[in-house]
Parts: sequence; C-alpha cells; structure tokens
Amino acid sequence: MKSTAPRRIELLAPARNADIAIEAVKHGADAVYMGAQAFGARAAAGNSIDDIARVVHFAHQFGARVYVTVNTIVYDSELRDVERMIAGLYRVGVDALIVQDMGILRMDIPPIELHASTQCDIRTPEKARFLEAVGFSQLVLARELSAAEIAAIVEAVRVPVECFVHGALCVSYSGRCQASQLLRDRSANRGECAQICRLPFDLTDARGNVLVHDKHLLSLRDFNQSDRVEAMLAAGVSSLKIEGRLKDAAYVKNVVAHYRRVLDSAIAAGGGRYVRASQGVSEVAFEPRLSKSFNRSFTHYFFDSRRPTADGEKIASIDTPKSLGETFGVVEQARGAAIAVKGNARAANGDGFSYFGPDGKYYGFRANRVEGNRIFPLGRVSLPRGTRLYRTFDKDFEDALQRDTATRYIEIDATLAYRNAHLSLELAEVGGTKAVVSATIENLAPACTPQAQRQCLELSKLGNTIFRARHINALDGLFVPSSLLTRLRRDAVEALLRAKRAAYRYGYRRAEDRGATFPTQNLVSADNVANRLASDFYRSHGVVAIEPAMEVKQPTPGEERPVMHTRYCLRRQLGACLLTPAGSKLPRDLYLRGTGSVVLRVECTCHDCGMKLYATTLAPAKCE
Repeated sequence: MKSTAPRRIELLAPARNADIAIEAVKHGADAVYMGAQAFGARAAAGNSIDDIARVVHFAHQFGARVYVTVNTIVYDSELRDVERMIAGLYRVGVDALIVQDMGILRMDIPPIELHASTQCDIRTPEKARFLEAVGFSQLVLARELSAAEIAAIVEAVRVPVECFVHGALCVSYSGRCQASQLLRDRSANRGECAQICRLPFDLTDARGNVLVHDKHLLSLRDFNQSDRVEAMLAAGVSSLKIEGRLKDAAYVKNVVAHYRRVLDSAIAAGGGRYVRASQGVSEVAFEPRLSKSFNRSFTHYFFDSRRPTADGEKIASIDTPKSLGETFGVVEQARGAAIAVKGNARAANGDGFSYFGPDGKYYGFRANRVEGNRIFPLGRVSLPRGTRLYRTFDKDFEDALQRDTATRYIEIDATLAYRNAHLSLELAEVGGTKAVVSATIENLAPACTPQAQRQCLELSKLGNTIFRARHINALDGLFVPSSLLTRLRRDAVEALLRAKRAAYRYGYRRAEDRGATFPTQNLVSADNVANRLASDFYRSHGVVAIEPAMEVKQPTPGEERPVMHTRYCLRRQLGACLLTPAGSKLPRDLYLRGTGSVVLRVECTCHDCGMKLYATTLAPAKCE
C-alpha cells in the first residue's frame, strides 16, 4: 500500500565539478549528481573524493542530497578499483550511487543507497518492479516515455521515480546505443561517446541515390518540460532531473533557477500533495530564461503522446546540431558593414548570432559593435533581406552569470530567555531543527531604556552563516551586554549546525529479493554484461543466455548488428510515415551514409512506432 503522506519532490541538477555543484544548490537544487574520478559515463567530468566531500558538506546544510554516477559498465580487471572507490564515497557521506552495471550489486561495498541509471533502460512496469525488488531506491526512467507510461510505472512500484525534465536528448534508448563502439571503438557505456547521432548524413535508397543531402538527421532537439511540470508531478514523478554534466556554471545557474521557480509554483498549487525535498530559500540576482542557454530548439519529445502529436511537433534539429539560442529578429537591410534588424530585442557589443544561409547551412558571427538596431559584425557577413537571426550568446546575460548570482538561506526564529540565573538563546529552523545554548548569569540588571531593538539587531547578525532571522523574541526589560549576545549567537549557530548534521537522515541500500525474476531469460550485447559479477547476478535471477557486451566481445567482421533502437522515426520526421499515404514519398529501403565508412541501414519498426539502425562490422585494419 502506498503512503498517503505528501510526496517529496526533488529538483536534481547536474554538476561537472564541485564549484558548479555548489552553485546548483545555491540556485535551488534539492540534489546534485556528479561523477567520481572514474566510471561515471562522462569521462570528461570526473571529480576527486575530496571535492565531492566539499559538495556533501555544503549541500547537507540545506538537506540537499549528493548523488555520484558510477554508471559505466565495468570490466573484470576493474572490480576491485570500483569497490575501493565506492567505499571512499560512502566515507565522505555521498547519499546514493547512480549505477548501470548490475555487477555492483555483487560487490563487497558499504550499504550505500543505489539508484538505477537511465542506462538501465527502464521502459516497462515489469523492469521497474524487478529493479525495485533487487534493491534500488530510485529509478531513472527512459526519456522516451509518455505521461501515461510514466504513471503506469509509478503505479507498479513504491520507490521514487526520477525523470528527465530538461537538456540534451540521446536519439537511442540510453544504454542501448552501440554505434560509437562499433563505428569508432569508443564506448558510450564507458563515458566515451563519439556522438555519431550529431553528425551529418545523406539519406539514400538502396542504390545510393541521395534523397536528403548533408543533414543532421539523427540530431534531436533539446528536452524542455518547463510547461509540463505539473503534469509530470500528476503522473507521479518525484525527482525532476536536468541533463548536463558537461555544461558550464552559467548554464546550470540559469536552468536550475528557472525550474526552481516553476517547481515551487507547482508544489504550491498541489493542495498539500507535494513537499519540497530540501530546505532553504534561494534569492537569485537575475531573471532566468531558458532560451538564453545552449539549446537546439526545444521539444516535449513523447511526453504528451506515445505516438506523434496532432500538431506535428518536430523532434529533430536536422539543420544543425549547434545551439540556436533565442529568436532575435529579421534582417531588414544589410548594407556596407552594418546589418539592420527588425525586432524588439536589443543587441550589445560582443553578442553572438547565427542564421541559416540561402544554401541551408548554419552560419554565425559576433557583433563588434551595436548602434540602435544596427549590428556591425566582426568580419564580413552577407545576409539577404528577410533572414531570421538567432542570438546564441547574450554577452550581458552571460557576464551577469559570471558573478555571484544567488544566496541560499534557511529562516530561523530566535528566542532569548532568562530563568533561574540562566540566560538562554534558542534558534529554531522554521519547521525543522532546534538548538539551545545558555550562560550562567546570577543577576541581569533591569534595563533603563528599551532593549528589544538592540537585542534583535545583535541576534540578527547572521550574514556569514546559512541562516537568516525571521522572528526574534527579545528580553526588553533586561540589559544583556552586546558581547554576551554575540557569544550566545555564535555558540547557538554552531550548535544548530551540529544538530543539523546529527539529524541528517541518510538512505541505505534496500535488501535484495533473491527470488525476483528478470523479465526476460535472454540478454543480448546491448544489455551490457561486461564482467563475471554482472553475469552471476543475472543468472541468479533467472537469465539463461547472456551475450557479452560488445566492449568485451567484438562482433564477427562483416556481421550486420543493430546499433541504435529509437522511438524517434526518421520517416515521421520527414513526413513519410509508412502508416500514412505519405509513406510512398520515400522508398521502403533507406540508408544513412556519413563521412568515411559510416553506413547505417534504417528499419522502421511500425509495430512499436520506432526505428532501428544497423551497421556492418568492419574488419580490423591491417598493420603495414
């Protein structure tokens, strides 16, 4: 039976490093996720144990949690290294690990809470129930799911469900893309994705005739659920996750601050059904706007419907994989060195702009100077009248984000009391922890003048702490020396911080149901079994046949293998769905041909309204 208590709602932010993690918390995140020094699915975003400890110390003051990604597949030779690393993360107080490799469940590790990564490819209630049964405390669902599919999974489990709310989208189901491994010998499941999906391709028929030339046909737009947050909560989502562990601090500040506002409004409108997962008020010194951070234009993906929506929203950004930023205006005139732009927005020196030329290609330039609505580019730019301009870099906005842009604090009430020769000061968080300190004072002299204002001023001097006084009960009739008030305030703050640390509640690894049965008996290479412990885990839960991960067993040269399985359909994107009369616009057999030897055969799987891409394994290069 599910709990009827208000559901804790978590805004989960990415962090490339410790400084960005702390900024995320300051700007309103309830939790952050970051990589350790290795095994974190983003090879360029590793952090030392000491840096992670610094984040833990800062975040836990606000009840914010710190998750560390250990979500690559692990080789047999690395098992002991992973065990040692996890032990170190546990010692510094990390709240949970986000993992993909089931071998971790068979390691000798501390009882740290485990979350199932999106690389686990959780799309069905059956898979979710299994992962809950074997000990996962939070489940990160596939990004491709609709609200109805999410709700069905939530109904099937009792642990919190985490879903992405913003950021870049992988075209393949996460964890099941082998294109980078097969075509570039760089494993996406080891943090080394070559981003095959962001490359340009020609779409051809079986004879090689080009149907679409030089387009980024697999490059998806960026996810943006800012106007679907209430619907996500209604579907049962407890953790709303922002993608972007490689993004810079400005991106994280802007996106976190925006979603904090949206989520606070949704929680307030929830009629008591939801409660925020951490404490504190974030005061932000800028107006967050999602369009000003890196984006390839936005999509709701499949959240509204399992199949394409009636309005025909496009999912891919096939003209460029680069940022489009925000729509700025339309070129009214381009004469000499100046470009006159029609629109309400105003540019600044140093702004960056992009546009699509008459040849359909994406171009950009930097504004050297600006005079009214006229932009003088740095370098020569030729733009036809009517060209739409996008601002991809707003210098004033970015400059503002380089400064200290947020303060997070916890409101407290202070009560000064004098009884039985003891002067005491109680500090109490609003709805939270309390601490009391006292000093023995035999006789406090009656005050000759009103004291409340002076005492309140002394006790409210909390500027170098995480606290801010909301209400202070003073001793108006007694004189208390300022030095004593200062000492009591300092001691009380330290006592309150100690009490908060002592009261902090960790989650721990849930017990594994050894009798739980995995939903299927056969695993293929895309299930990413790369070590003996993972193999033992699956066999103990009913799996009979296991094909090793491609990273540890290369396919036979000349063999055609599926390398991507997507809910995105290329035909649908191009308006030629096989289930409609428009399907005849394109031949049935299609191929994507990229640079070099990259050839992907397209198979539209109409039974599940998706697509598979196949590649042929090449023979190893011969040494001369």
